Order: sequence, then C-alpha cells, then structure tokens
Amino acid sequence: MKVGKIPESILKRSVFKQIHTKREEVSQGAGIGEDCAAVKLLEDEVFVISTDPVTGTAKDIGHLAIHITLNDLASAGAEPVGVMLTVLLPEDTEESELKKMMCQIEKACAQAKVQIMGGHTEVTRAVVQPVVNVCGVGKVKEGRLLSTAGAKPGDDILASKWIGLEGTSIIAKEKEQQLLERYPKRLVQSAQEFDQYLSVLPEAAAAVKSGVSAMHDVTEGGIFGALWELAESSGVGLEIDLKSIPVKQETIEICEYFNINPYELISSGCMLMASPDGNALVRELSKSGIHAAVIGKAVTGNDRVLLNEGERRFLEPPKTDELYKVV
Repeated sequence: MKVGKIPESILKRSVFKQIHTKREEVSQGAGIGEDCAAVKLLEDEVFVISTDPVTGTAKDIGHLAIHITLNDLASAGAEPVGVMLTVLLPEDTEESELKKMMCQIEKACAQAKVQIMGGHTEVTRAVVQPVVNVCGVGKVKEGRLLSTAGAKPGDDILASKWIGLEGTSIIAKEKEQQLLERYPKRLVQSAQEFDQYLSVLPEAAAAVKSGVSAMHDVTEGGIFGALWELAESSGVGLEIDLKSIPVKQETIEICEYFNINPYELISSGCMLMASPDGNALVRELSKSGIHAAVIGKAVTGNDRVLLNEGERRFLEPPKTDELYKVV
C-alpha cells in the first residue's frame, strides 16, 4: 500500500466492514471523517481510560493489542466499553494483512463485548513492522475504582493463572522451527496456544466482588516487575515465596532453552492481586474455573524480599523485558 492515510475504499472494505460489536453507551463511533468518539455514561459512573502499544511482535498483533489494554482496565475494576485504535503499517503491507489484523481485533472485542469506536490507520516509512496502539475506555461506579496503590500491610498477595503466558506464546510462534529441533511438537504447540489465557477480565470481575484491595496486570518486566510496582505504588514491603509463583512447564523449558528468566518475562494473562483473605479469593476464583495461588504477603516497611528455601534476596526495580533478548 502507498504511504499515507489508508484510502477510503480500503478503509470501508478492510476496516469498517470488520467492525460488528456495538455498545449502547457509544453514541458516536467509527466513520469516515469522524475524528472523535462519544460515550454516554450514567450520573454515578466514571470513565476509566488506558492506552498501550504492541511493538514486540507482529504475529497475532491485533489479538494481543486488545487484550493488553482491556486487562489494564480490568485491573482498575472497570468494565471495558470501547477502544480507539492507531494502526501504523510499513510500506510493504498488503491490504489482506490489514483485513486479517482487523478481524483479529474485532474477534477479541466481540469476546469482551467491546466496541471499536474509531481511530487512525496509516502506512508510514517510520515503522518496519505493524504497530498497533489501543486506547481503551471503560466505566466503573463512583467510589469503586481500584488502584495499584491499594495494597495494605497484612494483605495476601496472589497471582492468577500462570506467569510468562504471553511471552511464552510469542516466543513459541516466532521461534517455532528452532524449538522443534529440541522439543516435541505437542510442547511447542501447547506453548503457542497460551494466548487463549491472555484475558484477565474474568478474574478481575470475581476479585472485585470479593473485596480485593488492589490489582495489577503482569505485563512487561514480568512478575518481578509487577511485584515491585505494586509495592512501590502502595508504599509497602513484600515477602514473596518464589516456589509459590505459578508457572507452566512449557514456560520453564522455553526460558531455559533461550537462557532467559521466566520471572522477568512479559506475562499478560496473569493478574497480581492483594486481598485481606487470599485463600477465600483463591476459592472464589476456583469456582469460576480460574487457577490462582497465594504467593506471599504485604508487610510494613520497604523491604521487598524473595524467599527460596531459606535463601533471602531483594527484588530490584523492573528491567528490560526478557522477551527482547529473543525476538
């Protein structure tokens, strides 16, 4: 496609025709010449807005982009309503690739009952692979907004599902042939399919009903980075049992192969939570078919300690994600 704004004909057939999910709150959505979207909320509701780009991979980028932003909204206790997209494409992009990307985005939105409200699509020499930035809009009742800063000393710290899901899936897709030289096909395929677990909307909804203190979705920097950010934001210390952190064997194998740390690997699909009664929350999540584990406690002071069979070491501020060492 040519450099510049996507032509109206392509926009109509490969972008707008892929958008089907609608929300009654959206009074003005995507359309030719429309630069803004409009959302109507009730008097006792507030907007929650988040934005995130996907730059680490071009595979299944539409799927990833939506889940990452909706997870941010969910971690605030908000119900996602709609998204605004900025799609930047390199000059050699075919229209069929744009259409496929929009189908991925619409599928992820339909699963979450979220409307694509508008955005901007452009071919530019500034990128060498597709870049999708998503601005998500959600709503929450006044007084019920959750913050990463809500953890209190004495709270249990929990992790939902498993760490490393997103990073493992990306690596397994990007490095499939290399991995097949060492591992059986079923392991590599299983790792690729971890992207089915990327949404944290179900556990966020269950946690909000159970009176969770704080939530933080585990993205770049992995579980170690998310733990640091939760503690820093809340002004608490941590005591975390390393062996209690849930991780899939496929993640361990792939991280071992590439000599990277699974605890510092991008982990969308895992929600970090603080709760006054972690065991009760684990039981509630289990009723919804969601695996979760208590991995430690919030404590007074500023020490953020990792415990591993009697060994104590301190958490460090988030580092560059391990994914970038591989892809």
